[in-house]
Amino acid sequence: MTQTIARDSMQYDVVIVGAGPAGLSAAIKLKQLAEAAGREISVCVVEKASEAGAHIVSGAVIDPISLSELIPDWRELGAPLTRSVTQDKVLFLTEQKAFNLPVTPNFNNHGNYIISLAQLVRWLAEQAEGLGVEIYPGFAAAEVLYHADGSVKGIATGNMGVGKNGEATDNFQPGMELWAQQTIFAEGCRGSLSKQIIERFKLDQNSQPQTYGLGIKEVWEVPSENHQPGLVVHTAGWPLDSKTYGGSFIYHLDDNKVAVGFVVGLDYQNPYLSPFEEFQRFKTHPEIRKTFAGGRRIAYGARALIEGGLQSLPKLSFAGGVLVGDAAGFMNMPRIKGTHTAMKSAMLAAEAVFPLLDNLEESGEPESGKEAAQYQQLFEQSWAYQELYAARNVRPSFKWGVYAGMLYTGIDQLLFKGKAPWTLRHHGKDNEQLKPAAQSTPIAYPKPDGVLTFDRLSSVFLANTAHDENQPDHLTLNNPQVMMDINHREYASPETRYCPAAVYEIVEEEGKPKLQINAANCVHCKTCDIKDPTQNIVWICPEGGSGPNYGAM
Repeated sequence: MTQTIARDSMQYDVVIVGAGPAGLSAAIKLKQLAEAAGREISVCVVEKASEAGAHIVSGAVIDPISLSELIPDWRELGAPLTRSVTQDKVLFLTEQKAFNLPVTPNFNNHGNYIISLAQLVRWLAEQAEGLGVEIYPGFAAAEVLYHADGSVKGIATGNMGVGKNGEATDNFQPGMELWAQQTIFAEGCRGSLSKQIIERFKLDQNSQPQTYGLGIKEVWEVPSENHQPGLVVHTAGWPLDSKTYGGSFIYHLDDNKVAVGFVVGLDYQNPYLSPFEEFQRFKTHPEIRKTFAGGRRIAYGARALIEGGLQSLPKLSFAGGVLVGDAAGFMNMPRIKGTHTAMKSAMLAAEAVFPLLDNLEESGEPESGKEAAQYQQLFEQSWAYQELYAARNVRPSFKWGVYAGMLYTGIDQLLFKGKAPWTLRHHGKDNEQLKPAAQSTPIAYPKPDGVLTFDRLSSVFLANTAHDENQPDHLTLNNPQVMMDINHREYASPETRYCPAAVYEIVEEEGKPKLQINAANCVHCKTCDIKDPTQNIVWICPEGGSGPNYGAM
């Protein structure tokens, strides 16, 4: 904006950024604590998606331990956990064959449920609102607000109705400042504000670099003869090479629905690799394709996963707020699960935050944000810490290659049971792992057949992605020339392949290559913000309500 716009403000006890499983769990727990103490507190949740759950995409098999702690009678209240896991299979794939592997404890899903996480989030939102939590979907948290002493004061939502040129349109509405005694950042993996908070307060100075993966998912409706309700299948191996971390999941839900997904570690080295194309190729394996024969694809989505685990967790609290869920990195990668640990982190954060809330009617607006330092101690005393501690050495072992990583994982998990007297270091930052194109082998991917395999544009259509074409681009470049001088010349423009939504494209302009950004395609996966080798691409929140609109992902 070329002029300063006055913004209205509202005061809450707690503002939560993100209506995912972590943010909503924090909100519910805070209200429960207040009720038990006979107090009234105000809790507000802002969500950039058009509704709670619209930006949620996950496998997902859930361990219900945190849900049972938070809402013990969730079954009676109709939580959408109806399909329990009946069978686990783990396969190692070569190009033509599949070999059964032992089902290790990490892949034992007895007592777990195959769910749509988006549907669970909508249900959690109903429970939160029933307790008096105010949830505002379609409002993107665009700015962190600070007190004079540097502590967090709250957030400001983004302006609406801003044109491509940055000027206010006829539909302009200024953002709102939401002040809080405590602000809980629950944005999920690589949250744009969480990233700023981590940098400003140097929360990661004592932790290892974070590492990520890209998860791409489809939902299929398959013939009944191909459907085994409750079956959970994980694979490793083909089509990825022995240096690239990743694998797949196939989850059989009810109603002839099958969720299939593929995860590629974003520490991969070959700039010609395309995670989307690897996923499509995976479905052509003789053992895999028979599940989808005669079926039809009904949904598509993608999201970055935060994989670093315990040794990559930043400091969890700071003056005026806390980080919870995947905004911090509570995912248990060996189990391929993070919802239960994200929810638990949020519940512990609520326990640490609640005692700091003053009665504002008596004390007035706080001049400084207190730090919920007890949060870290509560986490370290919880089962979530023990779980992440036992898993801490699995992901970094794959820096030695897939086969060495699998061998080490077996030793670490079966022999040492996660209690080895050492902690492995990760490989380093994901964006620094690409090799120059001149040192890499191009990968020839087969053309999609439109039946089993598809292109990215038809896939994005199934994600129901919508962005106002007139709004400012939310994918920005620190230096546009770097995309040609370094990304294109040295790495053959890897952004055109790692993006699962065809956002980045090399076009010719006056006989010269140029990077074109098709921001309207973006599914908000955050991969470009992570993998860009020069960290030149910066993802910022678009106008509230923009992005994918996932139904039952």
